[in-house]
Amino acid sequence: MSQKNLEDISLRFNKLQNELNDLIKARQQLETQYQENKIVKEEFAKLDESSTVFKLIGPVLVPQDFNEADINVKKRIEFIENEIKKVEGNIQDHQKNLETTRDELITLRTQQTQT
Repeated sequence: MSQKNLEDISLRFNKLQNELNDLIKARQQLETQYQENKIVKEEFAKLDESSTVFKLIGPVLVPQDFNEADINVKKRIEFIENEIKKVEGNIQDHQKNLETTRDELITLRTQQTQT
């Protein structure tokens, strides 16, 4: 195998590593959002339907219907859970690709040192 193939596989390996790091960061962000929304849901559970709820829009707090706010939070949690599942699937795929590429790279390097 040529030096060019080795370089191409090394570049692919580095690219996959960077993409995996980005996916892990995205997963962490989603987890943070998920935890924040779970806290909001827990706080809503302590309130009754007549409670006043406010939503921050820009620099202004705007009153919002309790039921509407509660539904929005539940939908947001559901959406985030689905996004987390997608990202975790992508992370697993990237890890498999990374492992395959790493094995390829090791094989090529071993062949090069033997010649």
